[in-house]
Amino acid sequence: MNGVIILDKPAGWTSHDVVNRMRHILGQRSVGHLGTLDPLATGVLPLVTGSLTRLAQFYTASEKTYEGVIRFGFATNTYDADGDPVGELNAVSPTLDDLQKLSTQFLGLIEQVPPPFSAKKINGVPAYKLARRQQDVVLKPVQVEIKEFVILSVEGGRARFRARVSSGTYMRSVAHEMGQRLGSGAHLESLRRTAVAEFDIAQAHTLEEIEAQIKDRLKDCHSGKNHPDPSDPCHSDRSFVFPQGKGSEVEQPAVVWGGHSLRQAQGKLCPPLSPPPTPSTEPRLSPGIESLFVHPRQLLPHFPSVTADEPTAARIRSGRPINLPDLSRARQVKVFAGQSDLIAIATRVAGTLFHPKIVLASESQALARNKSGREASDSEGWEP
Repeated sequence: MNGVIILDKPAGWTSHDVVNRMRHILGQRSVGHLGTLDPLATGVLPLVTGSLTRLAQFYTASEKTYEGVIRFGFATNTYDADGDPVGELNAVSPTLDDLQKLSTQFLGLIEQVPPPFSAKKINGVPAYKLARRQQDVVLKPVQVEIKEFVILSVEGGRARFRARVSSGTYMRSVAHEMGQRLGSGAHLESLRRTAVAEFDIAQAHTLEEIEAQIKDRLKDCHSGKNHPDPSDPCHSDRSFVFPQGKGSEVEQPAVVWGGHSLRQAQGKLCPPLSPPPTPSTEPRLSPGIESLFVHPRQLLPHFPSVTADEPTAARIRSGRPINLPDLSRARQVKVFAGQSDLIAIATRVAGTLFHPKIVLASESQALARNKSGREASDSEGWEP
């Protein structure tokens, strides 16, 4: 499936953990995210699937909004609550007025040093790997922009805040530096991302909610409810091991057909009453799952949309330029075939002439590519 779905990331999971989980839930290898969240953080994690993973290039500089808590009194080596305390403990309770005045020093364009436990690279090696080996980590400051930073309340040495920042900003570093300026030490105790680009927390779904949609579909399939046609494919369920320290192993009940589990049958059909699943049949997600995805027309709202007729769509799909006289002032446009099939992002090259910057595969093309990728992986003994 080609689409964008907004996850409410649970605490304790890396963004890569979530991507792997979604690959298993959707039975789809092509899944990526639009901006990493630290394991401690929760909230908005947009995931892209199928050919829409190619849209990630348009979200590299996305603005982000956070809510969280800074704890004053001691610093940690990771700058957040997952790290070990460093320095002396200080029983301090800064006032709301003190912190509101201090927060203004971080507004606007600032030079920020990333945390030593971060993905920033030093001579090609991620800084966190060097930090784990207790090697010296010296990172250069980078320019970031904090557009809004409001201290909402203070209680017992903990300050609750809201911030709106540019891409690449570390709220962990903000918390650490505030502690340094107060001379008390501080770290980021909790963080929740409430928005990324055009996506916000109101659109987010939990992994449990998404998985429940799959299970409901399977239940209907295997009971025969709303599934009169045995050739109508539904999604297979799979087991998944939670990341170490973040839960326990969960083995989903095996779906059995003729003495063989659904995983053993290479096809993705629900167990029919007559012939077994056809290996070449691809899964189709239930309408319930599809309703959780963001409608393609809502993506990249700053790009105008144009709906192509069949000849124009064919021209775009072959990578040839098109003429769009009504959009002569736009730099880039979204091109649709029908209401929801996003087929390309086109860039204006001259006057009203637009050339497809990226051409997105259709559902059938994406399924074929996904299938070939799985077959190649299976031959290497790897299961997506």
